[in-house]
Amino acid sequence: MRRIGILGGMGPEATILFQQRLLDAVPAEDDCDHVPLLIDMNPQVPSRIAHLVEGTGGDPAPVLADMARRLQAAGAEALAMPCNTAHSYAASITSALDIPLLNMVALSAERAGPGRIGLLASPATRITGVFDAALERVGATPVWPEDDAPLLHAIRIIKANGATLEAREILRAASEDLLALGARTQLVGCSEFSLIAEAATPEARVIDTLDVLVAAVMAFSSGTG
Repeated sequence: MRRIGILGGMGPEATILFQQRLLDAVPAEDDCDHVPLLIDMNPQVPSRIAHLVEGTGGDPAPVLADMARRLQAAGAEALAMPCNTAHSYAASITSALDIPLLNMVALSAERAGPGRIGLLASPATRITGVFDAALERVGATPVWPEDDAPLLHAIRIIKANGATLEAREILRAASEDLLALGARTQLVGCSEFSLIAEAATPEARVIDTLDVLVAAVMAFSSGTG
């Protein structure tokens, strides 16, 4: 099993959720069957939302690049980052590495396929177009709720108070809005929303980007992908 480095802490609960889903996904009979991980749980990475949406705060890119270099030096053979918004800085990370970054945005776009793809994600990813190029490569068009400000509010709620009823109601409303806009396939494109992914409308084909990353980590570590 090849060792995977995790750029974590964005946010901490989402990183723990990723690790739990990875643990649950492995058909293990003993400890040695699980994926070996090096996790840099760094909640002090500057706010991606502040930097991308509000134009304030420090630049996360050099911090993420430093984390990546440390993980590579510690023996990681590939990196994964369970934060969609932080993929805005993917180029800065990969330029610091000699090992691959398993890009959850690109992998999730491939899983979604062509057509109108709804985004349940931070407005920061809309502003920076993080999903746009990846979706375009597979013949897909990104679709956002008509008002995505509530999604940002829901992310902040989850970071502060966990998976509350208010956050779930916001996600359900956004998912129903996307469905009405013709986006039956919807990406849960924020790891905070992965905590409440079941709140999306059951009428949609919902793809959780965190699950896509779990599958990619398992495949790389085992040498099957």
